Amino acid sequence: MDIDVSLDYGLTLLAAVLIGAGFVFQQNAAAQEPASRFLRLRLMLDLVRTPKWLAGIACMIGGQVIAAWSIGHLSLSFVEPLLTMNLVVALLLAVPLSGASITVREIAGALVLCLGVALLSAARSAQPIGMSFGSFSHWPTAAVIAGVAFVAVQAGRRRAHRARAMLTGTGAGLVYGIQDALTRQTLETLQTNGASALLVTWAPYALVSAGAVGLWLMQSAFNAGPLRFSLPAIAAGEPIIGVLLGVIIFGDRIQVSAGMLAMQAGGIAAMVAGVIAVACGPSLSALRSWSPPHVPHPHVPHPPIQRPPAQRPSREPRDSQVPQSRKSLSGPHRRAGS
Repeated sequence: MDIDVSLDYGLTLLAAVLIGAGFVFQQNAAAQEPASRFLRLRLMLDLVRTPKWLAGIACMIGGQVIAAWSIGHLSLSFVEPLLTMNLVVALLLAVPLSGASITVREIAGALVLCLGVALLSAARSAQPIGMSFGSFSHWPTAAVIAGVAFVAVQAGRRRAHRARAMLTGTGAGLVYGIQDALTRQTLETLQTNGASALLVTWAPYALVSAGAVGLWLMQSAFNAGPLRFSLPAIAAGEPIIGVLLGVIIFGDRIQVSAGMLAMQAGGIAAMVAGVIAVACGPSLSALRSWSPPHVPHPHVPHPPIQRPPAQRPSREPRDSQVPQSRKSLSGPHRRAGS
């Protein structure tokens, strides 16, 4: 492996580290929002005022910028499996934050995930980027995948908690797979026709739109349930769709020998199994306990209000109760004055 490929390999792993850390920060912030914010613009408006969420977005943007560089220099079938390592990063970060200990299941899941990454990397095509250019006539496949994502999100809207988080996360993963292919299309346009061509072609605008929709769906999935239900669908859906679109749109070659096909199938199966095993462990499920519980302000009881004693309504005194002095003044003198 030459120096350039080693650099691209290291940058891709760095992108996975940043993206994994961003997932943890974003989910913890989105989980604090009310469930009524699901798939509403108010959710995003609330999150942009949360420092923890902004830190997660900064990490994710940094990771995606680095991943975009890797996608522009390597095959999608090579980059996408490496980016799934963000789940392992999320696991490692979740352990000290949640206070949970790593279980054998999580360790095994991480090893299986790494095995899947290694199998797909070994079976990847050696065709350099730039030999093929995505034709617009091949993009209806991405439209079909977007339709599947829409159906998954609508099905999640009618459910709650785990099912909602999983289905919405599936939609987000599919959209992010389309975004990765659009990133490659945009970079090829930039390399071929220069920066001025980005203003008059459709790919950059579609890329921005796909990124915004994917971010919105991911935050809604994080808001719907714990990370262990939403992140596996995101982490597994994105690379599979990215590899599929790389083959259909950009002509990435897949080895058709029996051994290579078995290696690729085994790599995908191991990657999905590892994602599910790691994400379902207690470390990620305990992330909701990361934030300290809300402690209300101490209630200082107000002193009791001192009310004056109730007074009985006054009555006109009877003649027998009127003092003798009042009788002497009220009787004769009034008649005399009259």
